[in-house]
Amino acid sequence: MTTSASDDAKIFGDMLPAKESFPQPELGLTIAIVLAGRRWRALIDDQLRVRGQSASRMEVMSAIAYAPQQSTQIQIAKRIGIEGPTLTRTLDMLEADGLVERVADPSDRRNKHMKITPAGYAELAAMLDLCAQYRSRLLEGIPATDIKANLGFLTTLMERIEGGIEMPQSE
Repeated sequence: MTTSASDDAKIFGDMLPAKESFPQPELGLTIAIVLAGRRWRALIDDQLRVRGQSASRMEVMSAIAYAPQQSTQIQIAKRIGIEGPTLTRTLDMLEADGLVERVADPSDRRNKHMKITPAGYAELAAMLDLCAQYRSRLLEGIPATDIKANLGFLTTLMERIEGGIEMPQSE
């Protein structure tokens, strides 16, 4: 089914933003942020797959390595921003590969503390090194002041999102 020029005029400009001005800078920014994150993660996933790893495995291992000691599975899931069952599947695979351990909490057997094994630290170091090489190429030629300014900007956006964005009450 094709639309006529008059149908297009009713749709684009009335119902949807006009095609000529799409996307406006604010929408273009949010689209670019999402696409850059997805494409970066896909690039890293492709490179880590050669090692039998993935970006999600690296993210979980990093969260455990840099978390306070005795962090529980629930705390790690919150730190990453994923659901418990998603983390459980990843932890099962990492544990089977000998990269992480779940240690029973002596004061509460329901809790498991997460720990990276020596082999896990070595693998995480290799994964982070690989990412650092790609990040270096990605950011090559971009002034440090721009990187810091953009980091501050993105941090502000993340804080606002995590703090909850309230919609204004309609009158």
